Amino acid sequence: MSASISTSPTSASASVSVVLRCRGCATSVDPLDPLTGGATAGFRCPNTTRAPRIDHVMQWEPTAVGVDEWPSDQSINPFIRYRTLHHSYWLARARGVSDETYIDKVGRIDRAISGVAGTGFVITPFGRADISSAALGVNIWAKDETGNVAGSHKARHLMGLAIHLDVEKVSVVTRLAIASCGNAALAASMIAKAVRRPIDVFVPSSAKPTVLARLTELSARVTPVSRTAASPPGDPCVHSFHDALSRGALPFCCQGNENGLTIDGGTTIGHELADQLVVNDVHPTKLLLHVGGGAFATAVTRGLGQAMLLKHIESLPQVICVQPNACAPLRRAWIAIANRALTAIGDDLRADDSNEDDSIAGGSQQLANDAAIAARLVLPDAQEALTAALQFAVSNRASHMWAWDDPGTTIASGIVDDETYDWFSLVGAMLCTGGYPVVVNDEQLIEANRLAASAADETGTAGLAGVIALKSADLLDEHDCVVTIFSGIRRQ
Repeated sequence: MSASISTSPTSASASVSVVLRCRGCATSVDPLDPLTGGATAGFRCPNTTRAPRIDHVMQWEPTAVGVDEWPSDQSINPFIRYRTLHHSYWLARARGVSDETYIDKVGRIDRAISGVAGTGFVITPFGRADISSAALGVNIWAKDETGNVAGSHKARHLMGLAIHLDVEKVSVVTRLAIASCGNAALAASMIAKAVRRPIDVFVPSSAKPTVLARLTELSARVTPVSRTAASPPGDPCVHSFHDALSRGALPFCCQGNENGLTIDGGTTIGHELADQLVVNDVHPTKLLLHVGGGAFATAVTRGLGQAMLLKHIESLPQVICVQPNACAPLRRAWIAIANRALTAIGDDLRADDSNEDDSIAGGSQQLANDAAIAARLVLPDAQEALTAALQFAVSNRASHMWAWDDPGTTIASGIVDDETYDWFSLVGAMLCTGGYPVVVNDEQLIEANRLAASAADETGTAGLAGVIALKSADLLDEHDCVVTIFSGIRRQ
């Protein structure tokens, strides 16, 4: 069976492939192939266990497989408006589902979610952040996800998976599973309840009692997990999640290495943002995104990248990823790749592999050096070396991304992930746009949350804390236009 269909809901002038390809080993999977396909084709690369050195993530990129038009639909539901940029849409079409039927399917799921969550999916607001702009003397624009389903961006990833499970007619008795510290667990449980699917949720034993109570109300089977001295390296909740997968549960999660299709739904944030930049005539120089596991920032940058390739926006801003100094594995990976490329071109610049100092002064010195490195590696004569360094990294995951030895405590607890699971796409996005990681302290996180004037907590406004760090390091000027995203409503 051919894995393709027309690029337009009403036109048959070109074809779109629904084949998914592993970013790390280039293995492809055709969901329509009776031998290699199936309902979970594209979740995980079939070579994940056979070639563990490689960073395996299954991907489908609309601009690489035949989609050549930016969507013109004006629905308020992003999963309808941007449906032609999503794998599940073309898979449904290839299975004989009409455009109208697919829209009805998404609408039915959305109404069920609204009945549980109190809201369905709509385009979230974007505007100038006047208070923080005035306080910091920088032109700052923000997109606010706190009014979204479950109060954060997490539900977008999981809505994409829910649509896929419906398209593939996966049995509703099959258990779903997720590991999360809070927001993703709530989003997953709300959507699972709405689509009447059982779910296992693994959360830290330190999770807020109100979160645990709400998860129980949502009919999730909750397992609090403790970190002990005897625990193996990595997040103990993720270890329990893996045990559930080994017993047959499906990964209903926000980590691309566990389910590549989870990124697909999250790209709606980037798609919306691209439209909002155009409508507001905003041309950002820097995009600051908070990072824990990395799926959020990966989805945003991928969505914007698709908009650029389809000529909807002209270019990408510098991608700058923000993590707390309590746990910053992404910067460690960025350092390894940057230093390899610098060595190859014979440059004396080097990134410091020590943890960022808690003090603003120490952080500023390190930031200035990282910014200089990023500016050097974006030059034309460094591109061959940078490409080679990235290729080496994706084939040698363990030497670039591993569990943080001793995650500390921080007020931004929602982004204390032992690993940045979707690290490679983000390091690539940063280095290819002249961007770099920013590590922030609690003082900056608290001040950012005050200036954000948003319902988001300190995790959700950590991107703005990165702006504060850049300002302190004299890495912003009057010509800069900064965009960030607030996500993750404050919970008691």
